[in-house]
Amino acid sequence: MRTSELLVIGHRNPDTDAICSAIGYAEFKRRTGSPNAEPCRCGDTNDRIDFVLQTFAVPPPRFVPDVSPKVRDVMADDLVIVSLEATLLEALALMDERGIRVLPVIGDEGVCKGLVSVFKMNKVFCPEPGRLFDARRVLVSLNNVARTLKADVLTGRDMDSEEELILMITVMSGDSFASRLRKYPAECVAAIVGDRRDIHELAVRGRVRVMIVTGDAPVDAAIVEEARANGVTVLMSPHDTTTTTMLCRAAVRVRHMVHEHFLSFRADETLREVQPIAANSNFHVFPVLDQTNRMVGILAKSDFLKKVDRRLILVDHNELSQAVEGADQVEILEIIDHHRLGALTTSQPILFRNEPVGSTSSIVADCFFRHQIELPSNIAGLLLAGLVSDTLNLTSPTTTERDGEILRKLEKISGVSAAEFTEKLFASGSILTSLPPAQAINMDCKEFEEHGRVFSVAQIEELGFDQFWKRKGDLLEALERQRRQKQYYFAALFVTDVVRKTSMLLITGDASFLKAIDYPQREPGVYELEGVVSRKKQLLPYFINCLQRGGAAKPTPNRAEPVTMV
Repeated sequence: MRTSELLVIGHRNPDTDAICSAIGYAEFKRRTGSPNAEPCRCGDTNDRIDFVLQTFAVPPPRFVPDVSPKVRDVMADDLVIVSLEATLLEALALMDERGIRVLPVIGDEGVCKGLVSVFKMNKVFCPEPGRLFDARRVLVSLNNVARTLKADVLTGRDMDSEEELILMITVMSGDSFASRLRKYPAECVAAIVGDRRDIHELAVRGRVRVMIVTGDAPVDAAIVEEARANGVTVLMSPHDTTTTTMLCRAAVRVRHMVHEHFLSFRADETLREVQPIAANSNFHVFPVLDQTNRMVGILAKSDFLKKVDRRLILVDHNELSQAVEGADQVEILEIIDHHRLGALTTSQPILFRNEPVGSTSSIVADCFFRHQIELPSNIAGLLLAGLVSDTLNLTSPTTTERDGEILRKLEKISGVSAAEFTEKLFASGSILTSLPPAQAINMDCKEFEEHGRVFSVAQIEELGFDQFWKRKGDLLEALERQRRQKQYYFAALFVTDVVRKTSMLLITGDASFLKAIDYPQREPGVYELEGVVSRKKQLLPYFINCLQRGGAAKPTPNRAEPVTMV
C-alpha cells in the first residue's frame, strides 16, 4: 500500500531562502503532528546553498522535478504474471486465485510478450460454430499433458516436443473404434480410453501416438510392453473421461494464446496523458514497462479511479508559473510566502500565510516561536542563512523590524553570528564563474505574468561586478535564447553587488518595452540600477509600471515603490 506524501517544496530554480524554508517548515510540521512532511526541491542547488547545507550538516532536500500523478502512483507493482511455457490450466488457476481475467505473459529476462485473457482461452474449450472439429485438435507436448492430468507415465516416447494431436474418446464398440481409427493418421491420435482391454489392444496395435487410460483403470503389463515396443505412450489419468478430455485441452502452452499486439505504458507517464488513450482502448489492463521492456507493473482501467495521496505545501512562492511541475494536479494544503499574490486557485480552503517580511525563513522561524515548538540549532542556522541571504543581512529594502527580531533569536539558538556568516556566505562561490551562462541565468529565475505579458527575472548576488563584465556577452546571448525558446516578452538578469548595494540589469526583449527603461544604459542591453537590490520590492514593481504606462519613474534607492503587498 502506498504511503501518503506531504511535500514541502520551494519554487523552481530555488534560492537559499526557498531551500532553507522548505527544510525548516517540514521540521515544524513533523513536530506538530505531520510525521510524513518531507522537504523537497524542484531545481538544482548552487555553491552557496551547498555551503549552507554543509555548514549545518543537513542533507539537501529530495529532488522532485514533477509531482503530476503518474502511472507508477496507481499501478499494481505486486506482479501477477505467467510465463510463455505455462499451461492454460496454470494460467486459469492463477486467474481464479486472484480474481482477474487477464494476465501479462513474460518471456526471457522479464520482458513482456503480451497478454493472455479468459476470452481467448475460452476458444480452446468452446470453438466457433463453424470450426467444431477444432475441439478435437490440441497442440501440446505429452509431458504437459501428463503434468496437467497428474497422470502416471507407464511408458513414453519423445514427450517434450509439441505436436498437434487429435483427441478421440472411445466410448464405442471395438469395431467402431477400429473403423474410426482408420480415418485419421494414427501417429496424431490421442486415444482416451476406459478399462476395456480390447480397446487397449486396438489402440496399441494401431500405433496411436498416446493412449490415455482414465479413472486409474489398470492396464495389463503385456499391453504396456507391446506399447513400448510399438512406440505408443501410455498415460494413466486419475480423472474420469470428461475431465480428462477437458484437461488435455488445458495442457496447451500459454504462448499459443498470447495477444501479441497490446497497449503498454511507462511508469513515469502522467495519468493525464494516458487516461484518454486507455479509455479508448479495447484492453482492460496495460503492462507497465521500463526502457528495456521489462515489466514493472500492471495498470487497469479501474486504477484511474484511485486517488493519488500526494499533497503540497508551497514555500517562498504562490504562483503556479513558479511552482513545481504538476502542482495544479495535486492538492495544495498550505502556502507560506512573503511575495505578492499571484493567480492561483485551489479547490478548497487552505492555510495561506503571506506576510510582508524579508524572507520566508523569517515566517517559518516565527511559527516555531509563536507555537513554542523547540527549534533545533541546525535548523535555526538554516533559517538564519535563508533570512540573511534574502535580506542581505537586514540591508535590503524588504527588511522589516520583525526580521531583525527573529534574526537575533536565531543567532542565539544557532550560536552563529549573522554578520560573520553573511560574509562567508557570499564569499562561498560566484554563480557567474561556477556555472555556464545558460545555467547561471536560471539559478534563481522566476516567471511572471502581468497585463497579458509573460516575462522572467533572474537574480544573482555577487561580490563586485568583475565577473559580470567578463561574461555579460555570453549571458546576454543565453537570455535571448531563453526568451525566444519560452516566448517571453522580455527576459532579465538582475546582478546585485552585496557590498556596494547596487545592481546591474541585463535584459533582452521587445524594443518598445526596452525604450521605457529610464535607468542609465551602460551598453546595449545593460543598465545600471544604483541602490536597487530587491527584485520583489523594487525591480518587479518598476517593470509592472513600465508595462502599464510604457515607462515609469525609478524606485528610490533602498526604498520600496508604493505597491500593494499582502
